Amino acid sequence: MSFAPSPHPSGLTGARSIQEQRERWEKKRSCAGRELVQTEQRYCEQLELVTTYFVEILKAKGTLRQDIRESIFSSIKSIHLVNQTLLAHLEQGKCGLGFEQFCSHLQHYDTYVDNIQNANKVLQIQVKKNKAFRRFKKLQESRPEFHQMKLEDLLPLPLQRIQQYKHFLRDLTENTSPDNPEFQQLSRAMRAVSEVCQRVQDNARSHENHLQLRRVQKMLKGRKARLLAPGRWYIREGWLKTVPPKGTETKPKMFFLFSDILLLTKPCSSLHPTSSNKFECQRCYPLKECTVDKVFGHTKSQGGLISLTFSKAKLLLMSSDQEDINDWYRSLSLAVGQLKSKATVVHRRDDLCRRPLRSSEETQQTAPSTPLAPAHENLQTTASNEPHGRKRNMVPSEGSRGSQVLASSQITHSEMVSSAPKRMKLSDAPRAGSQEASGSSCVIL
Repeated sequence: MSFAPSPHPSGLTGARSIQEQRERWEKKRSCAGRELVQTEQRYCEQLELVTTYFVEILKAKGTLRQDIRESIFSSIKSIHLVNQTLLAHLEQGKCGLGFEQFCSHLQHYDTYVDNIQNANKVLQIQVKKNKAFRRFKKLQESRPEFHQMKLEDLLPLPLQRIQQYKHFLRDLTENTSPDNPEFQQLSRAMRAVSEVCQRVQDNARSHENHLQLRRVQKMLKGRKARLLAPGRWYIREGWLKTVPPKGTETKPKMFFLFSDILLLTKPCSSLHPTSSNKFECQRCYPLKECTVDKVFGHTKSQGGLISLTFSKAKLLLMSSDQEDINDWYRSLSLAVGQLKSKATVVHRRDDLCRRPLRSSEETQQTAPSTPLAPAHENLQTTASNEPHGRKRNMVPSEGSRGSQVLASSQITHSEMVSSAPKRMKLSDAPRAGSQEASGSSCVIL
């Protein structure tokens, strides 16, 4: 048996594996850096098309008023200047420094993100009603530099680019050694860019929810149900059968589920001229006082039954589709659970903000001293010596009548303050807070 040392000691093997790992990191970092520079160059060219052929020329020609022009293009000119500086740093290989300076101007992207929906709306109005602008827009878009791209395609580019930065920064950070000075710069930049990306997603969801609320509102006949309320979110809609309490025939109804209410509707009469895809709202159920139970449908049998219990009503919903009734059960349970959790958070916050009750001794110690204090003490001593329930007639002199009346009023106030903790139970405070919280947790039509 030979005990000769191996040709590749473990120490050398470990060092070589570490070196190979660093080389792979550097290779991935270089690839991400090259792709970042190439896409940034194309992005800056597209921003320049908008600023040069639209913003600057429209400002010089006066085709659009200043307020309309700012509503459409917002802060895109400032974004172009910021990204030109970023591109110069990226081309020099200074990714960390470039993004560090770039993140100090992210407020221009925040402004653009918050205004994008309004920009699209104003642009559509101007294209439809402003003949001069419509002709100017068509002429500019026919230039060869645009490559058949329209202004509607160029305006969302900053939102798309900020989300691309998040992926680039993640790749650069993961393939940069923590000892590298750029590691901290890239990490901070990724956190800042991620916040703007979250803002983009939240605004997109809010806009989509607004469109859904408007769509359902147009489907409802009359003005009985007004859906456009702050904080209300559309969840789902569909046909379900309602089971009457007296065992009569089930009736199909159209239900619309939102984050705080459930609408029960029926189709409008076919004799109505505008009855196509129209529904009449029969009942609006607030979810804050709802309890959801599945009566049957736990197995793989056909269909199921859901029981909804409210403070003054009970609703039985049935469907022959097993998957559909399960989806409704999950959606209703989740909506009710989130609504009650929000009410609990508000209740706890009110309890934390509630001032503690003070004892009579603390009240007397913190009460300000006045010149009438001796008279107050004498009258309080006299009153304490009297039997319980007896009234004593006091006839003060003309000179001291005013001071004694004031002193007696102070006694009444101090007695009320000192006896307040005895009359109020501490358990009553959370109950009041709970009522306040439940009243402000959702909007009821």
